[in-house]
Amino acid sequence: MTGKFLGLAAAFAMSLAGPALAADKVKIGVSIPSATHGWAGGLNYHANVAVDRMEELYPNIDMILVTASDASAQANDLEDLVSVHNVDALVILPFESEPLTDPVRMVKESGAFITVVDRGLSQDGIEDLYVAGNNPELGRVSAEFIKEKLDNKGDIVVLRGIPTVIDEERVDAFMAGIEGTDIKVLDMKHANWNRDDGFEVMQDFLSRFPKIDAVWAQDDDIAIGVIEAVKQAGREDELFILGGAGMKDIIKRVMDGDRLVPADVLYPPAMIATAIELTTLNYVSNAPVTGRFILGAPLVTPENAANYYFPDSPF
Repeated sequence: MTGKFLGLAAAFAMSLAGPALAADKVKIGVSIPSATHGWAGGLNYHANVAVDRMEELYPNIDMILVTASDASAQANDLEDLVSVHNVDALVILPFESEPLTDPVRMVKESGAFITVVDRGLSQDGIEDLYVAGNNPELGRVSAEFIKEKLDNKGDIVVLRGIPTVIDEERVDAFMAGIEGTDIKVLDMKHANWNRDDGFEVMQDFLSRFPKIDAVWAQDDDIAIGVIEAVKQAGREDELFILGGAGMKDIIKRVMDGDRLVPADVLYPPAMIATAIELTTLNYVSNAPVTGRFILGAPLVTPENAANYYFPDSPF
């Protein structure tokens, strides 16, 4: 739905872009994490597709896409985008919020238009445009599902992501959602949106807690690691797992009625394409694009899972 909307917007913008097409090239830097896990792999895929599409549609747009394996490398990339490429705009999904706030502010001070994606900065007001999934809604929807599934009582464990603003938003909304129930959080630990870390953290939980009724993994990559740990421990009949993002492997499990994975909450990596296209529209049309663009976080169940299953996707 979003893709169709953006495609129409891009086509419409071409009719408005005559003066811009004749101008000097606009340089847009795109800085994202490397494909360190499944969701980031999908992110990289959609970023490359969007970059190619925008350069093909608009000859005056020059995209510079860089990927980084950690926060320090990403900060160095931002320096190069300013000093070497002299970018007019930056689209960034920060590797981490706190370490990238000052580097992004530096790019802003160079005069660039700033679009922040997904992981907010630790200071408000630096970005011109913010594009993200609905992190509080992901936490709230997850809490509502677990409450209903457990009839408002039971023992659960929580696996968090990387220490970022969006992780805090998800967890805060989830905890608020289960407040007032008899659901007890036995423990919560960071698993860094990584299946190996999810496996290790879940192994620790399983060794310490003889009774676990549900796992909120928050993320589908984490959930893959949790599933493996639970199966190795032979405890798949006593609990269920709820992740988030919309990984095709998890969606297929939901679609097939897997008792261990009864649902998922959507958080699409294609949001990077939304951010790239909206940032481009700032230079090829008169459409206002500043502000916040927040995607939905629908609950994926066996009844609607087929609508979110894309077998040819890398994620």
